[in-house]
Amino acid sequence: MTETVTLSLEEALSICREAARRAGAGPATAEALAGASVDAERDGQPTVGIGHLIDYLESLEAGRIDGTVEPELSRPAGAIILSDAKGGSAHLGFDRAFNDLAQTARLFGVAVFSQKNAFTSGSLSYFVGRLAEAGLVGFAATNGPALLAGSGATKPVYCTNPLAFAAPVEGGAPLVIDQASSATAFVNVRKAAQEGRDIPEGWALDAEGRPTTDAKAAVKGALLAFGGARGANIALMVEVLAAGISGANWSLDAPGFTSGSQSPGSGLFVLALDPKLIDPDFSTRLAAQLHRLSGGYGVHIPGLAKAAAREKAERSGIVISKEIYDRVAGWGRR
Repeated sequence: MTETVTLSLEEALSICREAARRAGAGPATAEALAGASVDAERDGQPTVGIGHLIDYLESLEAGRIDGTVEPELSRPAGAIILSDAKGGSAHLGFDRAFNDLAQTARLFGVAVFSQKNAFTSGSLSYFVGRLAEAGLVGFAATNGPALLAGSGATKPVYCTNPLAFAAPVEGGAPLVIDQASSATAFVNVRKAAQEGRDIPEGWALDAEGRPTTDAKAAVKGALLAFGGARGANIALMVEVLAAGISGANWSLDAPGFTSGSQSPGSGLFVLALDPKLIDPDFSTRLAAQLHRLSGGYGVHIPGLAKAAAREKAERSGIVISKEIYDRVAGWGRR
């Protein structure tokens, strides 16, 4: 049985923050990476939670994340905020722009945040979820190094290229949808490979372009899109939004995020919309519709599980494996 450690959210933030500092992050980057990692763990997303922070720590030490750089923000138009992350964390630029992004969306009805030259984003729901908590509708897309085969291809040409969406719900948890264009996230395949487990059919190809259930072979091959060509087309849409518009690296040109010393130079696209300027009753109507869908038709509503996990974590803390705790808490001390 796996030995575990229970931490309060404050303890988890402190441990993650200090580990990032010891790995070479400045105070702002350490705060951003710790906050995003603990938020994901708190919301029941351990694959992009504190365990994923280890990827950030390794990347800080290797130089794939510049932990001391400050993102360069600019405003080419009233409702557009640009960020050049300059090889730093994807989260810091968004954190720096968040208040301005929200205020701009309330002023103009819509606002866009577009970022280039960043490390990969981890949980994309982190970005849109914050907007929903501020009463805004959020939509986000991001890319990274090539892991996913395109339509008709057998070699990686796109990253997992996730999309995320969130909307405020009156009297309840926000609606939050966060899904990759791939049949599964890369971290799930990598975890299966590390644990010696097979993966389901339809998840990946091996290095020769053959369908495989061998996770170790899949890591060396290519992930498959969900829904075949339709999912691959969505990955291409994400690529255009995240990398094409921002000027970030196309996935084919992005250095890897697990080896080497170069930043993947990923892109991030975030759209913020103030629904109250279109329909003042939006969040109330959405709450009623979601209740109707779940109660009368048995529809699963994304976001409720995250909200339940968050409430439990805020009350009782988060539980992580002792192995992950020891690695993070002891980072840089040996």
